[in-house]
Amino acid sequence: MTQESVLLAGYWVDDTDDDDPVLRRPDGSIVDTWREDYPYPERMDRDEYEHEKRQLQVELLKLQYWVQDTGQRLVVLFEGRDAAGKGGTIKRFMEHLNPRRARITALGVPTVREKGEWYFQRYIAHLPTAGEIVLFDRSWYNRAGFERVMKFASEEQVEQFFRDVPEFERMLVRSGIVLVKYWFSITDHEQQMRFLMRIKDPMKQWKLSPMDLQSRVRWEDYTAAKEEMLARTNIPEAPWFIVEGNDKKRARLNCMAHLLKQLPYVQVPQEEIKLPERVFHTEYERKTIPSELYVPKIY
Repeated sequence: MTQESVLLAGYWVDDTDDDDPVLRRPDGSIVDTWREDYPYPERMDRDEYEHEKRQLQVELLKLQYWVQDTGQRLVVLFEGRDAAGKGGTIKRFMEHLNPRRARITALGVPTVREKGEWYFQRYIAHLPTAGEIVLFDRSWYNRAGFERVMKFASEEQVEQFFRDVPEFERMLVRSGIVLVKYWFSITDHEQQMRFLMRIKDPMKQWKLSPMDLQSRVRWEDYTAAKEEMLARTNIPEAPWFIVEGNDKKRARLNCMAHLLKQLPYVQVPQEEIKLPERVFHTEYERKTIPSELYVPKIY
Protein backbone atom coordinates (compact mmCIF):
# COMPACT_ATOMS: atom_id res chain seq x y z
CA MET A 1 0.00 0.00 0.00
CA THR A 2 1.42 3.40 -0.95
CA GLN A 3 1.78 6.24 1.52
CA GLU A 4 -1.00 8.25 -0.14
CA SER A 5 -3.47 5.40 0.29
CA VAL A 6 -3.30 5.49 4.08
CA LEU A 7 -4.03 9.21 4.41
CA LEU A 8 -7.63 9.82 5.49
CA ALA A 9 -8.22 13.37 4.22
CA GLY A 10 -10.82 13.24 1.46
CA TYR A 11 -11.28 9.46 1.59
CA TRP A 12 -14.81 8.14 1.85
CA VAL A 13 -16.72 4.87 2.15
CA ASP A 14 -18.89 3.92 -0.82
CA ASP A 15 -21.59 1.60 0.55
CA THR A 16 -23.64 1.37 -2.64
CA ASP A 17 -23.13 -2.36 -2.25
CA ASP A 18 -23.88 -2.78 1.45
CA ASP A 19 -22.56 -6.36 1.32
CA ASP A 20 -19.17 -5.19 0.11
CA PRO A 21 -18.54 -1.44 0.68
CA VAL A 22 -15.30 0.01 -0.67
CA LEU A 23 -12.93 2.79 0.33
CA ARG A 24 -12.53 5.48 -2.34
CA ARG A 25 -9.82 8.07 -2.73
CA PRO A 26 -10.69 11.76 -3.18
CA ASP A 27 -10.57 11.25 -6.99
CA GLY A 28 -13.13 8.42 -6.76
CA SER A 29 -10.73 5.55 -7.46
CA ILE A 30 -11.06 2.43 -5.30
CA VAL A 31 -8.43 1.28 -2.83
CA ASP A 32 -8.36 -2.34 -4.02
CA THR A 33 -5.86 -4.00 -1.70
CA TRP A 34 -8.02 -7.15 -1.76
CA ARG A 35 -6.23 -8.22 -4.98
CA GLU A 36 -3.01 -8.92 -3.08
CA ASP A 37 -2.13 -12.63 -3.34
CA TYR A 38 -5.71 -13.38 -4.42
CA PRO A 39 -6.38 -15.84 -7.26
CA TYR A 40 -9.27 -13.92 -8.87
CA PRO A 41 -8.98 -10.87 -11.15
CA GLU A 42 -12.34 -9.41 -10.04
CA ARG A 43 -14.60 -9.50 -7.05
CA MET A 44 -17.68 -11.67 -7.35
CA ASP A 45 -20.61 -10.03 -9.11
CA ARG A 46 -23.43 -9.07 -6.73
CA ASP A 47 -26.14 -10.87 -8.72
CA GLU A 48 -24.11 -14.07 -8.79
CA TYR A 49 -23.37 -13.71 -5.10
CA GLU A 50 -27.02 -13.22 -4.15
CA HIS A 51 -28.07 -16.22 -6.27
CA GLU A 52 -25.44 -18.52 -4.76
CA LYS A 53 -26.04 -17.24 -1.24
CA ARG A 54 -29.76 -18.01 -1.46
CA GLN A 55 -29.09 -21.57 -2.62
CA LEU A 56 -26.66 -22.15 0.22
CA GLN A 57 -28.98 -20.61 2.81
CA VAL A 58 -31.75 -22.95 1.70
CA GLU A 59 -29.34 -25.84 2.28
CA LEU A 60 -28.41 -24.44 5.69
CA LEU A 61 -32.09 -24.55 6.63
CA LYS A 62 -32.23 -28.19 5.52
CA LEU A 63 -29.18 -28.80 7.68
CA GLN A 64 -30.88 -27.15 10.65
CA TYR A 65 -34.04 -29.28 10.23
CA TRP A 66 -31.83 -32.38 10.08
CA VAL A 67 -29.92 -31.33 13.21
CA GLN A 68 -33.21 -30.86 15.05
CA ASP A 69 -34.73 -34.10 13.76
CA THR A 70 -31.71 -36.26 14.59
CA GLY A 71 -30.73 -34.53 17.85
CA GLN A 72 -27.30 -33.55 16.57
CA ARG A 73 -25.20 -30.95 18.40
CA LEU A 74 -23.22 -28.71 16.08
CA VAL A 75 -20.52 -26.25 17.19
CA VAL A 76 -18.79 -23.98 14.67
CA LEU A 77 -15.85 -21.83 15.76
CA PHE A 78 -15.03 -18.63 13.87
CA GLU A 79 -11.54 -17.34 14.55
CA GLY A 80 -9.12 -15.16 12.58
CA ARG A 81 -7.64 -11.74 12.07
CA ASP A 82 -9.57 -8.64 13.07
CA ALA A 83 -11.62 -7.36 10.10
CA ALA A 84 -11.14 -10.64 8.21
CA GLY A 85 -14.89 -11.13 7.74
CA LYS A 86 -15.92 -13.45 10.57
CA GLY A 87 -18.85 -11.29 11.67
CA GLY A 88 -20.21 -10.83 8.16
CA THR A 89 -20.02 -14.55 7.51
CA ILE A 90 -21.78 -15.41 10.77
CA LYS A 91 -24.51 -12.90 9.92
CA ARG A 92 -25.15 -14.64 6.58
CA PHE A 93 -25.12 -18.05 8.25
CA MET A 94 -27.82 -16.93 10.69
CA GLU A 95 -29.84 -14.80 8.28
CA HIS A 96 -32.62 -17.36 7.70
CA LEU A 97 -32.04 -19.95 10.41
CA ASN A 98 -34.53 -20.41 13.23
CA PRO A 99 -32.94 -18.46 16.13
CA ARG A 100 -34.68 -20.69 18.66
CA ARG A 101 -32.45 -23.59 17.61
CA ALA A 102 -29.38 -21.76 16.34
CA ARG A 103 -27.52 -19.02 18.19
CA ILE A 104 -24.36 -16.95 18.23
CA THR A 105 -22.08 -16.93 21.26
CA ALA A 106 -19.74 -13.95 21.53
CA LEU A 107 -18.38 -13.73 25.05
CA GLY A 108 -17.02 -10.51 26.49
CA VAL A 109 -14.25 -9.90 28.99
CA PRO A 110 -14.36 -12.57 31.72
CA THR A 111 -15.72 -11.51 35.10
CA VAL A 112 -13.71 -11.75 38.30
CA ARG A 113 -15.51 -15.00 39.08
CA GLU A 114 -14.83 -16.41 35.61
CA LYS A 115 -11.15 -15.55 35.88
CA GLY A 116 -11.00 -17.85 38.90
CA GLU A 117 -12.66 -20.76 37.08
CA TRP A 118 -11.17 -23.48 34.94
CA TYR A 119 -10.41 -21.73 31.65
CA PHE A 120 -12.89 -23.74 29.55
CA GLN A 121 -15.68 -23.53 32.10
CA ARG A 122 -17.51 -20.48 30.79
CA TYR A 123 -17.45 -21.83 27.24
CA ILE A 124 -18.96 -25.15 28.31
CA ALA A 125 -22.05 -23.31 29.54
CA HIS A 126 -22.76 -22.23 25.95
CA LEU A 127 -22.44 -25.61 24.25
CA PRO A 128 -25.56 -26.85 22.43
CA THR A 129 -28.11 -29.33 23.62
CA ALA A 130 -29.63 -31.94 21.29
CA GLY A 131 -30.96 -30.36 18.09
CA GLU A 132 -29.05 -27.09 18.43
CA ILE A 133 -26.42 -25.19 16.44
CA VAL A 134 -24.02 -22.80 18.19
CA LEU A 135 -21.73 -20.45 16.28
CA PHE A 136 -18.86 -19.11 18.41
CA ASP A 137 -17.77 -15.63 17.33
CA ARG A 138 -14.33 -16.21 18.83
CA SER A 139 -13.95 -19.01 21.31
CA TRP A 140 -11.55 -20.64 23.77
CA TYR A 141 -8.82 -19.89 21.22
CA ASN A 142 -8.71 -16.36 22.62
CA ARG A 143 -6.02 -17.71 24.92
CA ALA A 144 -3.80 -18.78 22.04
CA GLY A 145 -4.16 -15.48 20.19
CA PHE A 146 -5.52 -12.28 21.72
CA GLU A 147 -4.74 -13.08 25.38
CA ARG A 148 -1.26 -14.30 24.54
CA VAL A 149 -0.27 -11.40 22.28
CA MET A 150 -1.71 -8.76 24.62
CA LYS A 151 -0.08 -10.40 27.68
CA PHE A 152 -3.42 -11.05 29.41
CA ALA A 153 -2.29 -14.66 29.84
CA SER A 154 1.10 -15.82 31.06
CA GLU A 155 3.27 -18.15 29.02
CA GLU A 156 2.52 -20.85 31.61
CA GLN A 157 -1.22 -20.39 31.07
CA VAL A 158 -0.77 -20.50 27.30
CA GLU A 159 1.30 -23.66 27.53
CA GLN A 160 -1.33 -25.26 29.78
CA PHE A 161 -3.96 -24.31 27.20
CA PHE A 162 -2.01 -26.04 24.43
CA ARG A 163 -1.73 -29.17 26.56
CA ASP A 164 -5.43 -29.14 27.47
CA VAL A 165 -7.23 -28.09 24.30
CA PRO A 166 -6.60 -31.18 22.14
CA GLU A 167 -8.04 -33.47 24.82
CA PHE A 168 -10.85 -31.01 25.57
CA GLU A 169 -11.91 -31.06 21.92
CA ARG A 170 -11.53 -34.82 21.66
CA MET A 171 -13.82 -35.08 24.68
CA LEU A 172 -16.42 -32.88 22.96
CA VAL A 173 -16.26 -35.00 19.82
CA ARG A 174 -16.47 -38.26 21.79
CA SER A 175 -19.61 -36.92 23.48
CA GLY A 176 -21.25 -36.61 20.05
CA ILE A 177 -20.69 -32.91 19.35
CA VAL A 178 -19.76 -32.06 15.76
CA LEU A 179 -16.97 -29.47 16.03
CA VAL A 180 -15.86 -27.44 13.00
CA LYS A 181 -13.11 -24.79 13.30
CA TYR A 182 -12.57 -21.93 10.82
CA TRP A 183 -9.69 -19.47 10.70
CA PHE A 184 -10.34 -16.37 8.57
CA SER A 185 -7.21 -15.12 6.86
CA ILE A 186 -6.61 -11.66 5.41
CA THR A 187 -3.55 -9.89 4.02
CA ASP A 188 -1.76 -7.11 5.88
CA HIS A 189 -2.71 -4.35 3.44
CA GLU A 190 -6.33 -5.46 3.14
CA GLN A 191 -6.73 -5.39 6.93
CA GLN A 192 -5.29 -1.88 7.02
CA MET A 193 -7.74 -0.76 4.34
CA ARG A 194 -10.70 -2.22 6.25
CA PHE A 195 -9.60 -0.51 9.44
CA LEU A 196 -9.47 2.79 7.53
CA MET A 197 -13.01 2.11 6.28
CA ARG A 198 -14.18 1.63 9.83
CA ILE A 199 -12.55 4.90 10.86
CA LYS A 200 -14.35 6.72 8.05
CA ASP A 201 -17.72 4.98 8.47
CA PRO A 202 -19.71 6.21 11.54
CA MET A 203 -21.79 3.01 11.41
CA LYS A 204 -18.70 0.86 11.97
CA GLN A 205 -16.53 2.91 14.31
CA TRP A 206 -17.81 0.87 17.26
CA LYS A 207 -15.84 -2.07 15.84
CA LEU A 208 -12.54 -0.29 16.50
CA SER A 209 -11.66 -0.73 20.15
CA PRO A 210 -8.15 0.11 21.40
CA MET A 211 -7.46 -3.63 21.45
CA ASP A 212 -8.55 -3.96 17.81
CA LEU A 213 -6.14 -1.20 16.82
CA GLN A 214 -3.33 -3.06 18.57
CA SER A 215 -3.75 -5.89 16.07
CA ARG A 216 -2.27 -3.52 13.46
CA VAL A 217 0.70 -2.67 15.67
CA ARG A 218 1.31 -6.34 16.53
CA TRP A 219 0.70 -7.95 13.13
CA GLU A 220 3.80 -10.17 13.33
CA ASP A 221 3.06 -11.18 16.93
CA TYR A 222 -0.42 -12.33 15.89
CA THR A 223 1.09 -14.16 12.91
CA ALA A 224 3.51 -16.07 15.12
CA ALA A 225 0.74 -16.90 17.60
CA LYS A 226 -1.53 -18.12 14.80
CA GLU A 227 1.18 -20.33 13.33
CA GLU A 228 1.87 -22.05 16.65
CA MET A 229 -1.84 -22.40 17.38
CA LEU A 230 -2.53 -24.11 14.05
CA ALA A 231 0.48 -26.38 14.46
CA ARG A 232 -0.43 -27.52 17.97
CA THR A 233 -4.23 -27.72 17.80
CA ASN A 234 -4.88 -29.09 14.31
CA ILE A 235 -6.00 -32.55 15.43
CA PRO A 236 -7.71 -35.24 13.29
CA GLU A 237 -10.84 -35.13 15.45
CA ALA A 238 -11.19 -31.34 14.99
CA PRO A 239 -8.99 -29.98 12.19
CA TRP A 240 -8.64 -26.33 11.25
CA PHE A 241 -9.99 -24.97 7.97
CA ILE A 242 -8.60 -21.68 6.63
CA VAL A 243 -10.94 -19.28 4.81
CA GLU A 244 -9.29 -16.72 2.54
CA GLY A 245 -11.09 -13.49 3.42
CA ASN A 246 -9.82 -10.80 1.04
CA ASP A 247 -12.95 -11.17 -1.11
CA LYS A 248 -15.79 -11.06 1.43
CA LYS A 249 -18.46 -12.49 -0.84
CA ARG A 250 -16.42 -15.51 -1.88
CA ALA A 251 -15.30 -16.07 1.72
CA ARG A 252 -18.89 -16.25 2.95
CA LEU A 253 -20.01 -18.59 0.19
CA ASN A 254 -16.94 -20.83 0.48
CA CYS A 255 -17.42 -21.16 4.23
CA MET A 256 -21.13 -22.01 3.91
CA ALA A 257 -20.50 -24.56 1.18
CA HIS A 258 -17.67 -26.14 3.14
CA LEU A 259 -19.70 -26.53 6.33
CA LEU A 260 -22.54 -28.19 4.42
CA LYS A 261 -20.09 -30.82 3.20
CA GLN A 262 -18.97 -31.67 6.74
CA LEU A 263 -22.27 -33.28 7.75
CA PRO A 264 -24.28 -36.11 6.13
CA TYR A 265 -27.57 -34.19 6.34
CA VAL A 266 -30.63 -35.13 4.33
CA GLN A 267 -33.87 -33.27 3.72
CA VAL A 268 -36.33 -33.90 6.52
CA PRO A 269 -39.96 -34.22 5.31
CA GLN A 270 -42.06 -31.28 6.49
CA GLU A 271 -45.82 -31.23 6.96
CA GLU A 272 -47.66 -29.18 4.38
CA ILE A 273 -48.61 -25.80 5.80
CA LYS A 274 -52.21 -24.73 5.21
CA LEU A 275 -53.61 -21.31 6.06
CA PRO A 276 -56.66 -21.74 8.31
CA GLU A 277 -59.95 -20.01 7.56
CA ARG A 278 -60.52 -16.63 9.16
CA VAL A 279 -63.12 -16.74 11.97
CA PHE A 280 -65.56 -13.83 12.19
CA HIS A 281 -67.44 -12.88 15.38
CA THR A 282 -70.47 -10.84 14.39
CA GLU A 283 -71.08 -9.66 17.97
CA TYR A 284 -67.59 -8.08 18.24
CA GLU A 285 -67.36 -4.31 17.81
CA ARG A 286 -63.90 -2.93 17.18
CA LYS A 287 -62.82 -0.13 19.53
CA THR A 288 -61.23 3.14 18.43
CA ILE A 289 -57.59 3.44 19.49
CA PRO A 290 -56.48 6.94 20.66
CA SER A 291 -54.42 8.67 17.98
CA GLU A 292 -51.60 9.53 20.41
CA LEU A 293 -50.70 5.85 20.65
CA TYR A 294 -49.59 5.75 17.02
CA VAL A 295 -46.02 6.49 15.91
CA PRO A 296 -46.05 9.78 13.96
CA LYS A 297 -45.91 9.47 10.16
CA ILE A 298 -42.60 11.23 9.63
CA TYR A 299 -41.59 9.42 6.40
